[in-house]
Amino acid sequence: MRPELVFLSGWGHSRRTWHGQNAYFSKNWSVQCIDLPGHGGAPDAPAEYWFDVLYDALPDQPCILVAWSLGGMLAMQLAHRNPERLAGMVLLSSTPCFRVKTGWPLGCSDGQFRAFEQMLKNDSSALLETFFALMLHGDALPCSRINTIAKRALDRQHPPSMEGLGAGLKLLDTMDLRGQLTDISIPSLVIHGAHDAVIPMGAGRYLGSHIPGASLAIIGCGHAPHLTQDKIFNEHLEQWCDSIYG
Repeated sequence: MRPELVFLSGWGHSRRTWHGQNAYFSKNWSVQCIDLPGHGGAPDAPAEYWFDVLYDALPDQPCILVAWSLGGMLAMQLAHRNPERLAGMVLLSSTPCFRVKTGWPLGCSDGQFRAFEQMLKNDSSALLETFFALMLHGDALPCSRINTIAKRALDRQHPPSMEGLGAGLKLLDTMDLRGQLTDISIPSLVIHGAHDAVIPMGAGRYLGSHIPGASLAIIGCGHAPHLTQDKIFNEHLEQWCDSIYG
């Protein structure tokens, strides 16, 4: 039997971000979409328990975990700690380390990150709008397409909670998985946008070269290939899954 395809969203977004993938893959695969704590109506949880929440939400049998951005960082942590839970891992627009650190220039600057934190304190809705625009930066989309993406992908009825956004920022601030990558032993695919304004393309290339045996695909878009280049993304994902489990 094919393993279940499990999609994990990123910071500030819900399972609705995977609407195109759910429709495409559910014809031939069993599909599940997971929300981060405090996102999409999911219960809040302190940052230190997010890994446990993900672990408990996974199917009993090993699955292929397709994880976006912050979700990808949790997926890498899972692949390192509990590889028996995964039949494969797909990292979309993710990074081993979100913040700029010594020896790691491929991250968010202190100034930009502190601006995110301040915006969260002042107006979380403004922060989400700013992040959404940054997410699509580099795609050169007409306003009509941006509006369509927002209508389909954003869960206006269940916006992320202040607690969920804050806990997610805490993880983005503190997680550094660079030392764990070479121990990951499951089949892995890295997909990254060439014009990603949230996480530099170099971070995706780093993952592709440091996770043993990982495949790498660069798509000409920004931070959300599954939304702005969904046909290309779906085809990359389908071909990779079929090459291993078809």
